[in-house]
Amino acid sequence: MFQELLSMPVVASEHGQDVDNFIIYIHWLMLALFIGWTSYYLYALFRFRESKNKKADYVGSRTQFTSWLELLVAGVEAILLLGFAIPLWAKVVESLPPADQSTEVRVMAQQFGWNFMHPGADGTFGKQQFELVSEDNKFGRDLEDPFGKDDIFTLNEIHIPVDKPVIFHISSLDVIHSFKIIALRICQDAVPGMSIPSWCIPNKTGRYQINCAQLCGNGHSAMTSGFLSIDSTEDYDSWLVQNTPADGEGGGMSFE
Repeated sequence: MFQELLSMPVVASEHGQDVDNFIIYIHWLMLALFIGWTSYYLYALFRFRESKNKKADYVGSRTQFTSWLELLVAGVEAILLLGFAIPLWAKVVESLPPADQSTEVRVMAQQFGWNFMHPGADGTFGKQQFELVSEDNKFGRDLEDPFGKDDIFTLNEIHIPVDKPVIFHISSLDVIHSFKIIALRICQDAVPGMSIPSWCIPNKTGRYQINCAQLCGNGHSAMTSGFLSIDSTEDYDSWLVQNTPADGEGGGMSFE
């Protein structure tokens, strides 16, 4: 019920509910602090009103209650950090699922849109090298590698199957962007010259918006034009067949 009151976005990944629960716990703490400190403020206004306190008291508080209260609040915050936030973070970043049991997608951000590369029917990406990156070869593909001949390139559109781990390998062509899919509860900076992995297990089919969470230039708002489709296994296999290139070309996408 509290989740509905907060109008939380739809959750489409297994770890997403843990993220939402953590947010809800923080809101409960904020609500308790708001009620507590507001009550104390009103009490202080009444207790130390001018009509009952003609002479100022320079001694100050004679109780340790507020000190113990502050320690209690710090303790609750420590529990949230050590008991929820850090374990959740460690669960996601400690290790990646096996690549041969996952769907992998290469993400290349640029001003102002998203380039994506999916492995073709063989499930294997072709070789890549950063020194090969150019306007016509955004992913730095080794064009002679036979494993890359069936790789699929899309602009502002990702397709992944449901109930299977997905690993996003995130990079950028120009400035720092941030790859954010609210429904999956993932957000990872895209840094030029680096390939940073981020993963989750999608568990709800549908079409979800991709956002850039880093101000990346005058056209930053255009970075919301990307979409993620979580498909059933059958629909994903069909999409692969329909979009596998016949000539091994693709990747010359641009945003003019």
